[in-house]
Amino acid sequence: QVQLVESGGGLVQPGGSLRLSCQSSGVALDHFAIAWFRQDPGTEREGIACINYGDDRTYFTDSAKGRFTMSRDNAKRTVYLQMNSLKPEDTAIYYCATDTNYVCTSDSFAGLVGWLRFWGQGTQVTVSS
Repeated sequence: QVQLVESGGGLVQPGGSLRLSCQSSGVALDHFAIAWFRQDPGTEREGIACINYGDDRTYFTDSAKGRFTMSRDNAKRTVYLQMNSLKPEDTAIYYCATDTNYVCTSDSFAGLVGWLRFWGQGTQVTVSS
């Protein structure tokens, strides 16, 4: 049902910033929590952040806390991931995902990769000198 498209990835030097966007192609996101995941080749896809619907509460893994923030613009059907102080280990393909009954309530993303049904195609983030 929900179709998500990520954008904003690219090449950035260590310490730089990027803002990723996750936009719904036609379906309103007012009542959808959105989670961000990332994956390097040969590694497991890991959840890093999420934003809830209604209260816009956000949660981040330890690797992202203090550097990443999330926000949303429901009128634009878009969720944003602002990434600052980027490190080489942040290099990965970044995906956004959601589901009709997903609630962002903690910084634990265990099991969500196999549970969330709606995913974007991913956008590449490369942090290198």
